[in-house]
Amino acid sequence: MARNAVQFQKGMSLSAFLERYGTEEQCHAALVAWRWPEGFVCPRCGGRAHSFCAPRRLFQCSACQRQTSVRAGTVFQASKLPLRTWFLAMVLLAQSKNDIAALELMRQLGVNYDTAWLLKQKLLGAMLAHNAERPLSGLIQVDDAYLGGQATRQPGDKRGRGAPNKFPFLAAVATRDGRPRAIHLRPVPGFTKAAIEDYAARNLAAGSAVVSDGLSGFNGFAEAGFAHDPIKTGSGKRPSEPALTWVNTVLGNIKAAITGTCRAVRHHHAGRYLAGFEWRFNHRSNLAEILPRLARTALGQHPTPLRSFLTAEVAG
Repeated sequence: MARNAVQFQKGMSLSAFLERYGTEEQCHAALVAWRWPEGFVCPRCGGRAHSFCAPRRLFQCSACQRQTSVRAGTVFQASKLPLRTWFLAMVLLAQSKNDIAALELMRQLGVNYDTAWLLKQKLLGAMLAHNAERPLSGLIQVDDAYLGGQATRQPGDKRGRGAPNKFPFLAAVATRDGRPRAIHLRPVPGFTKAAIEDYAARNLAAGSAVVSDGLSGFNGFAEAGFAHDPIKTGSGKRPSEPALTWVNTVLGNIKAAITGTCRAVRHHHAGRYLAGFEWRFNHRSNLAEILPRLARTALGQHPTPLRSFLTAEVAG
């Protein structure tokens, strides 16, 4: 049997990482190239002419005299950690087939637990913001799910009724030629028709077609103007029809990746953990470029204060 080419990619080994990004100078040069691929651009006035203060690693715009660093205005801002620590964390987080626990990051990076946890949350937060900008399109399989365990279903019960300490979300898989192309894992306040309609309007591209099971709330896809093919199962069990194979597979993998690694995820952090799985899945086809892609994702997001990681997120 032929091996899955995606699963058996080499990725970046530790020796390759140390050769390419083993020094702070190498990491800084790489980050500058990823942030300004066509050369420095002043964040204030857009000027390109500049001088560079090597000891402080500061760029000074020749036009407006503003000084800035490659970290400023990004996820890396105000961090005292060396860039090589950030780079290694990005490799470990992005390359892992499952998730990587903050405790394991602590050991691998040589930092304390609180630092490892916050670093991970910042990177997951960048993934979350990046994911939100990219709608799904084409033929899309959708199912309702909970992080923290599947809600108990009895024949005749409404699915999703009663789920204490569980986090409701929608799993969606866009397919092409019968294979998964991209996924969404998006928190929702519930599985009502109104919630589904709002999700569809904000997360699916016009002209997409949706296939799902027969949950009544999924009628919201049609209400939002999308072609919708509901599959009736006639029981309280999850459907196993071929039309929903990939979304069921993804949901099974999420359980192993997130709950299997972290054991427990607090409700107000769940959206970021789902975003991490979504980001890794959607970038899985080229592990050789996984570090530059995550670095660009982090560079493209504004710094987030600590309090934002300690409070609940808005479903969306």
